[in-house]
Amino acid sequence: QVQLVESGGGLAQAGGSLRLSCAASGRILSINVMGWYRQAPGKQRELVATITIGGSTNYADSVKGRFTISRDNAKNTVYLQLNSLKPEDTAVYYCNAEVVDIRLTRRHYWGQGTQVTVSS
Repeated sequence: QVQLVESGGGLAQAGGSLRLSCAASGRILSINVMGWYRQAPGKQRELVATITIGGSTNYADSVKGRFTISRDNAKNTVYLQLNSLKPEDTAVYYCNAEVVDIRLTRRHYWGQGTQVTVSS
């Protein structure tokens, strides 16, 4: 079994910053892609950013230039630095990981979500 545990959400003012972390644990052989998604009230979950094991990144247009995704492969941890926050960034942020476990089974796992609230 694999678990993803997120931390770092909270309340920030517009223009402020937050840093999210997500640590994966369990019987992990490798994690190919790690990413962050978010879901605002009444909206569908959307991609925020992803990063491959090699460090290639992909961002939603709405966060390019403001958010930075990074990862520490040795710690199976992914980070999301949120700068220049806007009220429309308010959402529950979810971590996702494409994990290959010790049985060579590949599947996606989700974290429990962490709330980010940006006040104007």
